[in-house]
Amino acid sequence: MTETKAAVFVVDDDPFVRKALERLLRSAGYNAMTFASASEFLNFSCPDTPGCLVLDIKMPELSGLELQDRVSEKGLSLPIIFITGHGTVPASVRAFKAGAMDFLQKPFKERELLDAVDRGIEKDRRLRRERKEMKTLCARLKTLTPRECEVFSHVASGLLNKQVAFDLGISEKTIKVHRARVMQKMGARSLADLVRFAEKLAIRSSAS
Repeated sequence: MTETKAAVFVVDDDPFVRKALERLLRSAGYNAMTFASASEFLNFSCPDTPGCLVLDIKMPELSGLELQDRVSEKGLSLPIIFITGHGTVPASVRAFKAGAMDFLQKPFKERELLDAVDRGIEKDRRLRRERKEMKTLCARLKTLTPRECEVFSHVASGLLNKQVAFDLGISEKTIKVHRARVMQKMGARSLADLVRFAEKLAIRSSAS
């Protein structure tokens, strides 16, 4: 199966910049899509594919920084790379505080932009993997019985079977059965997996 191309969304009011960046990004193997304004991008439904956003700072109507805020409000987690010929320290500080990946001053080298885009795409791929794993773990957690949830939290906190048995007031043999079921239902191949899953799910033991 052919892997879907990563998408790079370019928002810049300068048609020459848009065209040049579109050619550059497509030559690098990306699915480049360009937009002349922030509102044009906001009215666009982004495909469900790894990607990043390249924004100009100074644009009519909404600026790049304002678009960054709107993107966050919409719940889009696209990594953002700013490009600008009007960069200031306050603008770059605001951009980074809001989660920008990079801030490139025009004119920049093609390699600089491509390297920044590579980092942005890789970050988005990683975040997508993490969200997918989290969704899977939450679904698996719902399959556990209340008792199995108790055993999960106790075991993941590092307690031995006999300690868990004492805390829960049941036999060690029963704990072993519950533990095996928890491992199977959560898809854990080892105790280390179980501990990692518990950390991701923010599961804490109530054992003293």
